[in-house]
Amino acid sequence: MRLGDVIEELVEERGLDRSVLSTIICEGIQTAYQKRYPDLPITVTYDKKTDEIHVLVEKEVVQNVDDEELQISLRKARGIDKKLDLGDKVGVPFEGPIGRIEIIRAKQVIASRIREIEAASVYNEFKDRQGDIVIGTVNKCERNGVDIKIQDQSAFLPSSLMIPGDKCIVGMPIRCLLKEVLLEPRNENQLILDRVSPEFVAKLFELEIPEVYEKLVEIKRIVRIPGYKSKVVVVSNGQNIDPVGTCVGVGGVRIKPILKELNNEKIDIISSQESMDDFVRDALKPAVVARVEIADERTANVWLAEDQRSLAIGRMGQNIQLASQLTGMDIRLHSLDVPQEIEESSFEDADHTDSHTDEQHDENEG
Repeated sequence: MRLGDVIEELVEERGLDRSVLSTIICEGIQTAYQKRYPDLPITVTYDKKTDEIHVLVEKEVVQNVDDEELQISLRKARGIDKKLDLGDKVGVPFEGPIGRIEIIRAKQVIASRIREIEAASVYNEFKDRQGDIVIGTVNKCERNGVDIKIQDQSAFLPSSLMIPGDKCIVGMPIRCLLKEVLLEPRNENQLILDRVSPEFVAKLFELEIPEVYEKLVEIKRIVRIPGYKSKVVVVSNGQNIDPVGTCVGVGGVRIKPILKELNNEKIDIISSQESMDDFVRDALKPAVVARVEIADERTANVWLAEDQRSLAIGRMGQNIQLASQLTGMDIRLHSLDVPQEIEESSFEDADHTDSHTDEQHDENEG
């Protein structure tokens, strides 16, 4: 195969610039010669018209040659170029051989330089999209994650950043957050994707709800346990705009595509409240709270009916865990049906709640 054909093939397959590729190939071959002949000023050029590589050694034009490797007589030099004179430098074809080790080194240099250029190209193409939603197609299912094609580029969604219940089906379209765009590939991956972060949920809201994208409704905070529930605090920046109703839509038409994307993970949308009492009350949804008392900067006492207790705690204590993260408070639950001196429950008690009772009420969570 002609060298020109190799260059054209690489241009077609990898979208690289022809002149850049020819320069890289010359650099690789020059490296091989320099390794074999470190004391000689060797240069390598590619002639596109003849499709030939020229290996030249620079020699000084002299009257009498003392060093055959570095000097050339004036008579021979003018056979190359009649304008040459004593003291000039001229590139003379180099005939010295190179061995197998040098050839392997040349291939390594060429491959390495191509990878560097490809990495720089990917970085420049995607760096401004870091933190945005990207749409790709599942390309390959691997033990530690999923390889996804985005605009003919490979991206990687690690298993640790997949939502519980995510399926890996080759050819399936998938939306992810572009979590990281690396300068150089790490474990052969340069684009790292994510589906478990609160930022992914926030970006889905921006895609599906125009008022969120336009900042008429602003997301103030999101806490999340992927696969179970997200709690989203929203505030209205426009007149006569109900932030919660805007996000839900008539009959849930706006929130349903987001729920589907999250494998039907529950989402509690909460209106931002100036009163911490009201904020704690809303954070414990879907439970109905009777009374809230803020004991200090870090503690909130909450009274509710016994049949609301499991809803407030949630499956394996996850609802009250999210509410605590959202408000920054240690939420202590008290039953309306039991005297306070007998019933003292806190967030820590949630881990010891009867799991059967939690699961029974979990189906009713909103």
